[in-house]
Amino acid sequence: MSGVNLLRPAPSWQLTPPGLNASIAAITGVGLAALAAAVWLQPHGQWRLAALVLVGAGIGAALLRSSFGFANAFRSLVQDHDASGFQAHAAMIGLASLLMLPMLASGTVFGQTMHGEATPVGIGFAVGALLFGAGMQIGGGCASGTLFSLGGGNAKLIGTLLGFVFGSALGAWSMGFWWSLPALPPANLQGLIGFGPAIALQLVVILGLFLLARRGSKKKLSRGLLAGGIALALLNAATMLLAGKPWGETSAFALWGSQIFTAAGIDAHNWAYWMRPGFDKQLDGKLSLDITTLMDAAILLGATLAASLAGQFQPRWGGGARAWSGALLGGIAMGFGARLANGCNIGAYFSAISVGNLSGWAWMLLAIAGSWIGIQLRPFFALDSKQADGPVC
Repeated sequence: MSGVNLLRPAPSWQLTPPGLNASIAAITGVGLAALAAAVWLQPHGQWRLAALVLVGAGIGAALLRSSFGFANAFRSLVQDHDASGFQAHAAMIGLASLLMLPMLASGTVFGQTMHGEATPVGIGFAVGALLFGAGMQIGGGCASGTLFSLGGGNAKLIGTLLGFVFGSALGAWSMGFWWSLPALPPANLQGLIGFGPAIALQLVVILGLFLLARRGSKKKLSRGLLAGGIALALLNAATMLLAGKPWGETSAFALWGSQIFTAAGIDAHNWAYWMRPGFDKQLDGKLSLDITTLMDAAILLGATLAASLAGQFQPRWGGGARAWSGALLGGIAMGFGARLANGCNIGAYFSAISVGNLSGWAWMLLAIAGSWIGIQLRPFFALDSKQADGPVC
């Protein structure tokens, strides 16, 4: 996993005709501004949603310009015994914890109630994390990587995104069964030992992870990657401040897929996932008021804008039929797994650990195991151990 040096010209494989990049930048910039304005002008003063659109665009730009990823970090650890990617993860999560744990402890910040509910770890969770780990090794990117790599012009990620949406809907449809299986009670570090001891223990463990990853690294942590992690930690904290909850991505995929199923005559209102209090209103609500939908769209636009402004937007097919099959199947596995584990590499890992949820650590270990499975499957989809031809997750 490597960062993009912002001070050097883009490598030749990233360059596209200047006219194309300028046109894409103009179109994307107008689209992003229009999205923020449309949200702002909705009834009931949606200024927080408009601000979250800008935060999402910042996330997309930070991901694209630093090539900050997760799938490649897990693959490097399993396949090459190189833990350098986890140095960046530890730095990012450590800073996010410093910012977000106090918010959660305060209960309310600037009139916004803070939420960081823990996820039970059980059979369904374990299956979901394993599936996600395997899926991101054959799908061409994790949840965040799918959006920012697509924003950089890799068309193969369209297949991954479609698989994500379909798999997430299938996961939502089956959640009644998975919730019936044994699981441990949800556990949050602050709830167990209090804020002071929790933040101290959290930082000690994360520092230990950083030092362990540094010792197991075969290459030096790049400045670009470290800067990307710092930016993502700050933007996640901004998300929590504005939305009252940390950054997540895949719940929007479940919403889109469920709405598509409902429109096709398979009513998702009858699924246990959507029968929970308040969730039925979300299913029937406007996508323009759904925080995660807006941020996902903004992440994609922000990545496209950042790529085109840097002269790095490069439309490309992304591989042959086998690679596209891997993208679709990997997306389905990740989408389904994300619902079972209540999140992806962002919601179930980065954000979960940052607010003290112990499930985040379980997800990390299970996703490493799932990545090993996915790595064994990569040759079937014409994927080797090296990175793809451009910014990757």
